[in-house]
Amino acid sequence: MREYLKFYIDGQWVDPIEPKTLDVDNPTTETASGKISVGTATDVDKAVQAARKAFASYSQTSREQRLDLLQAIQAEYLKRKGDLADAVHEEMGAPPSLAAGPQVNMGLGHLTTAIDVLKNFPFEEQHGSTLVIKEPIGVCGLITPWNWPINQIACKVFPALATGCTMVLKPSEVAPYSGYIFTEILDAAGVPAGVYNMVNGDGPGVGAAISSHPDIDMVSFTGSTRAGVDVAKNAAPTVKRVTQELGGKSPNIVLDDDAFAQSVTSGVSVMMLNTGQSCNSPSRMLVPNSRMEEAVSIAREVASQVVVGDPNNKAAIGPLASKVQFDKVQGLIQKGIDEGARLVVGGLGRPDGLDTGYYVKPTVFADVTNDMTIARQEIFGPVLCIIGYDDLDQAVEIANDTDYGLSGYVSAGDIDKAREVARRIRAGNVVINHAFDINAPFGGYKQSGNGREWSEFGFNEYLEIKGALGYAPESA
Repeated sequence: MREYLKFYIDGQWVDPIEPKTLDVDNPTTETASGKISVGTATDVDKAVQAARKAFASYSQTSREQRLDLLQAIQAEYLKRKGDLADAVHEEMGAPPSLAAGPQVNMGLGHLTTAIDVLKNFPFEEQHGSTLVIKEPIGVCGLITPWNWPINQIACKVFPALATGCTMVLKPSEVAPYSGYIFTEILDAAGVPAGVYNMVNGDGPGVGAAISSHPDIDMVSFTGSTRAGVDVAKNAAPTVKRVTQELGGKSPNIVLDDDAFAQSVTSGVSVMMLNTGQSCNSPSRMLVPNSRMEEAVSIAREVASQVVVGDPNNKAAIGPLASKVQFDKVQGLIQKGIDEGARLVVGGLGRPDGLDTGYYVKPTVFADVTNDMTIARQEIFGPVLCIIGYDDLDQAVEIANDTDYGLSGYVSAGDIDKAREVARRIRAGNVVINHAFDINAPFGGYKQSGNGREWSEFGFNEYLEIKGALGYAPESA
């Protein structure tokens, strides 16, 4: 049993002001695997005061000093990769190959990228006689989710550190172990006291206290659209900057060409990664109506081969992260059946032989219309909706007919046609043939949020822009 009962404030591990604990479930066993302390607004205030005090000096550090710090963190991170992987496996049920692979390596990737960007980032630019200065925004409140716990912490903390900000982090209470180890890494690397602070807790307690605190200058939140709205409301009275990476219902337009079979195969496989618990999952597959049955046949075969719950199989998927999530996904699968979608494979209940754990059958629905609940709501599980289209204009119309706009996908053999379609999708990033680039901007349109993370785009969220007029005389 893990016990993470202290918070990290002002460079020290400290007890919560009001002792209160929360059990953390292992979604594989459905039993408690440990406990954390649950903070209050008073703990948050203590952490904010430490961050505010530290900002005066840390904001004035040089590029070289911050590079040295990030490189020290990198060295400590590499030492603890195994511990991080074990934590992710335990807290959210990620198979060992996923935990030790993408889950841990994405955090390291964001760190490496932050170091590379910082080396040449233009914090000052001359515009005629005006010097444009980008300076740290101040004390940042960082609220992160459970589905990619290290990734989401890393793509907030590292740009904040690189730009000279101080911060208070609230990791998800559903998956808090990796955040605790992450904090141990930063402590071991010698992050100056008060620059980085961590308070565990839930959204209504710690999250609300962070988003409403008058001495926090910006909030970066990743989570559901519903929770994101609450964060924005809480932040509004203090007019702080709020950046949000929220939900998604991403379309995957499969073009009618020679790569069709491979496009469908890849679309199903990518949808099932991380048990479908990714905000940018390609959860709506759009295929030509004339090839619907071909797509259904391929999707059935691919989804049927997805292994669930086998820790020794590198291709296996794990359970959903919590009972709350399991119940939600089961309810939406039932809703799809009730509204008349054709269940191709999967469905209600756990896979055969798995009586314990929040496991879900890899599920595919066909003949889905875009007004059905399963096409409108983010399911956040291994559930794919296949929607038909008559021509590309209709495909783009369906793709854009959503409250969300985080990601879009185009799958094709004809790269020129794919590029043309990609330009028409209203989303923060559009992925052609499931490409990946950690240097791309990540963030959404519409109810998928605002602001951008990753690479230099993430740096800009933590900077204020100052114009120093008359800084230099006009050239003759």
